[in-house]
Amino acid sequence: MFLDDLRNHCIGKIGVTEGFPFDQKTLVFKVFGKMFALVDVDDFDAINLKCDPEKAIELRESFQGVQPGFHMNKTHWNSVYLNEDVSDQLLAELIDHSYELVYASLPKKVRNENPI
Repeated sequence: MFLDDLRNHCIGKIGVTEGFPFDQKTLVFKVFGKMFALVDVDDFDAINLKCDPEKAIELRESFQGVQPGFHMNKTHWNSVYLNEDVSDQLLAELIDHSYELVYASLPKKVRNENPI
């Protein structure tokens, strides 16, 4: 998956914004202000995604390209390496999973006003 494809997949979702809150190379995608994806636009070799802890363990055991989240809470975040054994389809599914997890943690009022 190319950076433009990844970006379009993320920003096409309800309530998603993008920005560089940390530095000029770490692109962060947020759903209603809460992070669900981070990617280094210079290297574009990995993306950090939120993940259900049990699913995270399964993915790490099944795919060399899925590792505990770099600089993140390793229980809840994975780093997905783009040049490894993770297909574009699986990457899209993992982005969706991350988005849905973060969306589900939003206040009920926000979810009711912005259903997905």
